[in-house]
Amino acid sequence: MAKPTLSMKPTGWFQVAWSAEIGPGDVTRMTYFGRDLVAWRGESGQVSVMDAYCGHLGAHLGYGGTVVGDRLQCPFHGWEWTAEGRNACIPYETRPNLGARIQTLPAVERNEAVYVWHDVHGRPPYFDVPDVFTGWDDGVTADDYHPAFPGSALLRERLELHPQYVLENGVDFAHFKYVHKVPIMPVFTRQDFDEPVSYVDFTITFDGSLSSIDDVGSGVHAINAGLGVAVTKSWGMVDNRTASAVTPVDDRTCDVRFSVWIARRPDKDEAASRSSAQRNAQGVIDQFLADIEIWSHQRYADPARLVRDEHAGFTALRAWAEQFYPAEQPRSHERQRP
Repeated sequence: MAKPTLSMKPTGWFQVAWSAEIGPGDVTRMTYFGRDLVAWRGESGQVSVMDAYCGHLGAHLGYGGTVVGDRLQCPFHGWEWTAEGRNACIPYETRPNLGARIQTLPAVERNEAVYVWHDVHGRPPYFDVPDVFTGWDDGVTADDYHPAFPGSALLRERLELHPQYVLENGVDFAHFKYVHKVPIMPVFTRQDFDEPVSYVDFTITFDGSLSSIDDVGSGVHAINAGLGVAVTKSWGMVDNRTASAVTPVDDRTCDVRFSVWIARRPDKDEAASRSSAQRNAQGVIDQFLADIEIWSHQRYADPARLVRDEHAGFTALRAWAEQFYPAEQPRSHERQRP
């Protein structure tokens, strides 16, 4: 498998867990962007994500660290750290070490998931994670859909691919017939790449019947928040919402998460509606898995040999993506490490 040629440290929001995986008092180890991290949930319910090593003598907080109220206590000497990475207590001293810090990542919970903001220069977030339900202002709420996690969610770990591959799929009209084995031909009605959050909409027609889209009764609306998060709303066929998230682990691999929400059926009781939803969600997941099979063995083509009808979408998306690849420089805490 080929190593991705695009930077694996882009700026943006990236999913690191589903919310239900980090319960009150849990401390979870993870590695992303080549950094050892811990995620933990305090007594107030807030999730925090920070570098894994204690700012005192470097113990790994994911091996024996405990949550005390809304602080994370080191297993080595009992130093306590706040969600902002500040030392709040040294049990054998009368006051904390005000200069001690642990690097934290901004974190939000949305779409049943935990997302972190990553930027090699330490800049704060300048766009938001889209909400899979309120992103289109159509009046639906999470209560109108069956939860995605755990029954309608997918995780594939450490695949040799890149987040941009997934987004480029959203402007690729020609792959449906060959990857998904369906005679679908998308007709794009919106490709808006003016801001860090971009929008791609298309209606669905069938190959060979492109003369008119006026009577087409289905389509997809997608919102891409940087390179790490894309949410979609499908209409006309199975009423579903999805969130795809691709998060770099290191310089070669990414974790891929995919969540599917299927609308509740008011004509069925809860059990029957849930069973039907899981079947429909699995169908959506199976289609996504077909894409993953391609992406995980793909080599980024630059320049791509595009035909005329492909040119506008791919060119616009690739130009938009460039903003998320800042020139890299070491963070201050990395420069201090031997």
